[in-house]
Amino acid sequence: MTFLYLKCMRKLFLIIIYFLTFLSCQNTVKNDYNFIIVFVDDMGYGDVGSYGHPTIKTPNLDMMCFEGQKWTQFYSASSVCTPSRAALMTGRLPIRNGMIGTSARVLFPDSDFGLPSSEITIAEKLKENGYNTIAIGKWHLGHKKEYLPLQHGFDYYYGIPYSNDMNAINGVTCCPGNNYWPQYEKKPINSNNYNVPLMENNEIVERPADQTTITKRFSEKVVEKINELKDDKFFIYLAHSLPHIPLYASEDFLGKSKNGLYGDVIEEIDHGVGTIISELKKFNLDKKTIVVFTSDNGPWLPFETHGGSAGLLREGKGMTWEGGQRVPGIFWGADIKPGVIDQIGSSMDLLPTIVDFTNTEKISDRVIDGVSIKQTLLNHAPSERNKIIFYREREIYAVRLGDYKAHFIIKGAYNYPEGSNEKIVLEDPLLYNLNVDPSEKFNIAKKFPEKVIEIKKIAEDHIKSFEPPKSLLESRTSDSF
Repeated sequence: MTFLYLKCMRKLFLIIIYFLTFLSCQNTVKNDYNFIIVFVDDMGYGDVGSYGHPTIKTPNLDMMCFEGQKWTQFYSASSVCTPSRAALMTGRLPIRNGMIGTSARVLFPDSDFGLPSSEITIAEKLKENGYNTIAIGKWHLGHKKEYLPLQHGFDYYYGIPYSNDMNAINGVTCCPGNNYWPQYEKKPINSNNYNVPLMENNEIVERPADQTTITKRFSEKVVEKINELKDDKFFIYLAHSLPHIPLYASEDFLGKSKNGLYGDVIEEIDHGVGTIISELKKFNLDKKTIVVFTSDNGPWLPFETHGGSAGLLREGKGMTWEGGQRVPGIFWGADIKPGVIDQIGSSMDLLPTIVDFTNTEKISDRVIDGVSIKQTLLNHAPSERNKIIFYREREIYAVRLGDYKAHFIIKGAYNYPEGSNEKIVLEDPLLYNLNVDPSEKFNIAKKFPEKVIEIKKIAEDHIKSFEPPKSLLESRTSDSF
C-alpha cells in the first residue's frame, strides 16, 4: 500500500514538474517574439494587389495577406507624416504631445523641435524587456540630435531624418507644376536635386542621399540586422521614405512595372519585404517574428500618376476623408491566425499590442489611445476598438463610431483640385455608413439624426477631457539642417 502510494505520488510529482516546465516554455516563447514594422510613406489603400490594384504586382505582400491577416479597416492616426509617425511610436493621438500643427503640419529641416523626450516609444518599452531596437528609414520626428532615434530608445539608426523632398535645390520643389516633372525627362534620373542627408546613428554619412538605391539599401540593412541579431530578441522599425515623391527606383526595377514609375517603386518595396521574410525563414525566425506592413497616410493625389491610389475610398493624403487615413494593414508570422479582418484597427494599436505580446509592463501614467489587438491577431476575437477620431490642424474634423462616420469640418488639401482649400465648418454634419458606403458618397444624416448627436457628443467629450499642449511644429528658424 505504501509502495503504491509512493509510486502514485512520484507520478503526480513528475506530471506537475512537466506541466510547470511546459508553462515556463510557453511563457518564454510568448515573451520572445520579434517584431518588424514596415511603415511606408504615402502608399494608398488601393496600391497593393490584394487590396485591388490591377497592374502593380505585390506577390510578397499578397502572400502575407494570405498566410496572415489582411485588415480592411485599418487607419493611420493622421493624414500627414509627422503626426502619424508620432502616433505609431507612442500609441497616442499626436494632439497629446504637440506633434500636430496648424500652419506647419509636419516638421521641416529648419524646425526647432521634435518628439518630446517625455514621450514613451515602442523602442523604449521593449528596451525594458531586453530587446535590441533598430530604426531604419525615414524618421521625421525631429532632425536635431536630441530628437533622433538613438535618443528615443533605439540602439541603431540608418536613414533620413525627414521627407525625401525636403532641402530641394536647383529650383526643384515638391509642388506639382513647380519644376517637379521636368527632372524625370532627364536620363539617367538622379536624386541630386534634393540635399537630403543619409544618417547612421547620429552622424551624416552621405549627402545628398542617393535615393535611386535607397529602398534597396534600407531592405538590405534589415537583412543585415536580422543576421546580426538572429540569436537575440529584436524590434526593427523599417520606415521606407517612398513612395513619397520624388519617386526613384533602382536599376533592377526601373521601367519594369505596368504602372509606370510609381509601380516600379511599390514593386521594389514589395521585393524588399520578400527578402526580409526569406531571411527570417532561413533562420527559422518566422515562427517567432511578427511582421506588420502599413502606411503613414493615403496617396498624394496632386501628383497624379506619381501619387498612388486610394482605390474605392474618397480623396487622399492631407484630408480626413477615408482615402486620407484608411491604409493597408497586414500582419504576418508567429502565431497570427490567418484571415480577412473587417474590424477597426489603428497604427496606434501597435504599441499596446506589442506590450501585450511581450508581457511588458503597461504604461499607466498617461492616456494611451491605442488598444491591444493581440487576441484578434491570435484568434479573431472582437477588437476593443470601435472608434477613430480624425484630427486635422488641431481640430476634430470627423469621428467614426462603429459603422458610422460623421464629418463636422471638411477641407481639401494641396489645392487639388484647384479652389478646394476652403475650410467649411458644417452646420449640418455629414454622416456615412462605411460598411455599405466606404466611398462616402451618400449622406444619411437626415435618416439617422440620433447617430449624428451620439458621435458629436464623443467629439465634445474628447475635447473637454484634456488640455492639449502647444504645437511643437510651428517653431522654425532659418538655421536649416
